[in-house]
Amino acid sequence: MKTPKRIQPLVDDGLVDKVIRPLMSGKEASVYLVSCGSEVRCAKVYKEADKRSFKQAVQYQEGRKVRNSRRARAMEKGSKFGRGEQEQVWQNAEVDALYRLADADVRVPQPYGCFDGVLLMELITDEEGQVAPRLNDVSMSAEQALEDHDIMMRYVVRMLCAGLVHGDLSEFNVLVDEYGPVIIDLPQAVDAAANNHAEWMLERDVSAITTYYAQFAPVLSESRYAKEIWALYEEGDLTPEVELTGYFEEDTREADVDEVMLEIKAAFAEEQARLERLREANEG
Repeated sequence: MKTPKRIQPLVDDGLVDKVIRPLMSGKEASVYLVSCGSEVRCAKVYKEADKRSFKQAVQYQEGRKVRNSRRARAMEKGSKFGRGEQEQVWQNAEVDALYRLADADVRVPQPYGCFDGVLLMELITDEEGQVAPRLNDVSMSAEQALEDHDIMMRYVVRMLCAGLVHGDLSEFNVLVDEYGPVIIDLPQAVDAAANNHAEWMLERDVSAITTYYAQFAPVLSESRYAKEIWALYEEGDLTPEVELTGYFEEDTREADVDEVMLEIKAAFAEEQARLERLREANEG
């Protein structure tokens, strides 16, 4: 097939030998199968911002830091240069997330680099060497659903321990090979500590995945993994190997306002007394 314009520089530089065929086109990118020496890989070509249909991108970009102050100011002002820099940050976010998650023992495609808006990465295949199916195209027994759901919850935990929330996780962003689930599509991954939307994004991610597996294992529909995971995270008790239960009981007790006010007044009085003692000591 004819080489897409965005991939041509990779061919010219010898990173890609030829484009085999289109693989898929999504809301933020088009993916092609390409040959690189003896290997077949994926080339993910990011769409430009005005052609991308990914909704609420600003919410995903919240908390992403840029070290160069000039670039940061330009991005804030929304100048042409700033918009270009914002696009680069968006594209590089997926590469960074792939490396971080691989280090955290989360199964993701191996990245080979991002070159002018084209991400070159590993092709995930099934046991016959064909392109691995998405989770939404896979049926399974209840036992298999429970096993794979457990794996996915462990991946969500490890992602969060690495400081990330996928932000768009669903049965459409998970591939299944002979070893199990592989998480893909991470340009919108958010910094859990710096993004104010991280909690509800995590809840949405877990809900989407759990709802899919619950088709095959209905018992999962009663679980509350997202609440359990986030509570452990907020309390500082979340570890990569934590044992989840899937159950969570919220504290519905009403706060005793009078008691809280008394504690505040007592703390204020104690601080005033401390300052008075300090003043007297200085005057003496």
